[in-house]
Amino acid sequence: MAGLPIYLDHNATTPVDPAVAEAMLPYLTKHFGNPSSSHPYGARTRAAVEEARRQVAALLGARPEEIVFTSGGTEGSNTVLLGVARLLGAKGRHLVTTAIEHPAVLAPCAALEEEGFRVTRVPVDGEGRVAPRDVAEALTPGTILVSVLHASNEVGTIQEIAEIVRIAHGRGVLVHTDAAQSAGKIPIDVEALGVEFLSLAGHKLYAPKGVGALFIRTGVPLPRLLHGASHEAGRRAGTENVLSIVGLGKACEIARERLADDSRRFEALRERLFAGLAREVPLLRRNSPRDGCLPNTLSVSFRGVDASALLAEVGEEVAASAGAACHAAGVEVSTVLTAMGVPVEDAMGTVRFSVGRGSTEAEIDEAAGIVAAAVRRMGGSRSDAAPVEGNGAVKLTRYTHGMGCACKLRPQDLEAVLKALPKVTDPAVLVGPEHSDDAAVYQVSADLAVVSTVDFFTPIADDPFDFGAVSAANSLSDVYAMGARPLFALSVVAFPSRRLALSVLERILAGAAEVAREAGIFIVGGHTVDDTEPKFGLAVTGVVHPDRIVTNASAREGDVLVLTKPIGIGILATAVKRGLAGEDVARRLVAVMRTLNRSAAEAMIETGVSACTDVTGFGLLGHLREMAAAAGLDAVIDAAAVPIIEPARELAAAGVVPGGALENLAHVSPHVDFAPGLSRVDQLLLADAQTSGGLLIAVPESRLASLLAALHDRGVASARRIGRFTTRGPGRIRVD
Repeated sequence: MAGLPIYLDHNATTPVDPAVAEAMLPYLTKHFGNPSSSHPYGARTRAAVEEARRQVAALLGARPEEIVFTSGGTEGSNTVLLGVARLLGAKGRHLVTTAIEHPAVLAPCAALEEEGFRVTRVPVDGEGRVAPRDVAEALTPGTILVSVLHASNEVGTIQEIAEIVRIAHGRGVLVHTDAAQSAGKIPIDVEALGVEFLSLAGHKLYAPKGVGALFIRTGVPLPRLLHGASHEAGRRAGTENVLSIVGLGKACEIARERLADDSRRFEALRERLFAGLAREVPLLRRNSPRDGCLPNTLSVSFRGVDASALLAEVGEEVAASAGAACHAAGVEVSTVLTAMGVPVEDAMGTVRFSVGRGSTEAEIDEAAGIVAAAVRRMGGSRSDAAPVEGNGAVKLTRYTHGMGCACKLRPQDLEAVLKALPKVTDPAVLVGPEHSDDAAVYQVSADLAVVSTVDFFTPIADDPFDFGAVSAANSLSDVYAMGARPLFALSVVAFPSRRLALSVLERILAGAAEVAREAGIFIVGGHTVDDTEPKFGLAVTGVVHPDRIVTNASAREGDVLVLTKPIGIGILATAVKRGLAGEDVARRLVAVMRTLNRSAAEAMIETGVSACTDVTGFGLLGHLREMAAAAGLDAVIDAAAVPIIEPARELAAAGVVPGGALENLAHVSPHVDFAPGLSRVDQLLLADAQTSGGLLIAVPESRLASLLAALHDRGVASARRIGRFTTRGPGRIRVD
């Protein structure tokens, strides 16, 4: 489609075939009857469902009565694994599967293990192939089911299912295969395979999402997964999704007709893509086997390149999938690549390309050129590619796999590092690493102490100027949180000169300089290194009277908690990057982040408060936990009182949550007592990683009104009372 990237991710999902959509249309607008009704309306839709059943059966070489319609591959696989366990659990409690299965199989296997079943996951070789002999060795007298996928969704390897079935049947064991990726791409004959069960998903073969089919061999009993009215010959509850079932049937009919031609064409396109990449990218690793592989699937590794960052960079031109992800918890490599023994340095650069019916030779050639040029810019091979132009169209978040303060080290990892540092014995160091303050304070005279802090991170905004401005505001916040006045700053820069023009760096520095002027200081120098992704921040020096330092460790029993900025920044930034929130949200987000905490700090100093910290990468709960533990106090938060930038709640409910928020919540949860009615969404919001967030201030209740008045007089309108410190304790937090 015009204006959209070249689509090379057909293993993730396929577009609905126009002929499929045409076949479905009457069942959306005209034929609406319930297939279980006996009148003509029901008879018409019943006939359509049965015709679709015949079409699916024909693709698989099955009998129509052996096909059960489901909501997709996940339901089909779950029905088999959980059903066989219930049916034969008294006979044996052992299942055999592989290390490279889709979560639709691995997840129910893990659930069965929690119920006391034993699951053996046989290994694969370097091409992702299961050796039938390994399956044979895994079988025991208590084995009740073998489940091996027909073809890998990640690397495309086709398994020797018929031989595995022969071995399993020789021991009286049933066999299931997940054919979600293979159906419609290679011939499938359930008689030749010999399996008892086979599951497939409609959206992998040009049918709509939310529909699938399960083959259950005649004479093999299987308890239903869903209970309710008796449909699908008593094998599944729930009124049939006629519209989608019709689409699935038509898609299977088309796939059967086109199978040979599509297969030859897909393989030619796949090899053309590999040749184009290999010509331009030295040391390209091929993970997909040349033979015994899905004809449309190519998994390759670009050593020295982060695949997520690569796909972000080419995302407006080429759509594909990464084989690994880097986040706060470390490197997460796909189970398939891990099982294949792909080295981490290659796995991190693994991309899966999958062609489809709409793919053309021209698209393949263009995509290979785009990807190869991006790899060169990122330092994965020759560095002869020119950087992209630094015009207003640059979107910085494309050049990083993470964003803002959400990319900080996990709290528990940082704590371990800080504890390993030598103990500070210099008496002039008034604030060091002992209480997790973000700045250090050094006394130079009776009435003067120097405050020093540094902060930098990856892009949180697409516009370079905005990124610089937000970074500067975030870096200055640590000085303000300690009641200090900034004097000057040094820039800390990591910049991908092979990916971005230096004019982009100029705009980042310009944004930072503007905010520095608002703070009344200058950026007087700094340090720059070349890196694979942009990072920016400031090292700020300030001054404070030694008797007026505000730390996060000096809260008192009974102090009230005030938050000066709303939360939800990490969630909203993630939504903007994914294209799930518009420009209006992006503008509001930048406005909040680039607002200095200077006015809030001035109000805090004027009023006189007990303690303060700024809320950044560890989220509201994480930073409150640091305050509470350092002061030896327990705290309570009123979740309803915490200000939130909308639509952060709606987006979090839809699953738009950065990895940093998940890490923060996991870290702080052992120290938090959540009210029984508090939703998971509320918990994630309270743990969401903030960038240039507000000040969290502990103030005696007698001064609360004065503080709020001072804040509002200075334009800090979003400041709210959100909780209080209660009694002496280990730093537990109660969220009401």
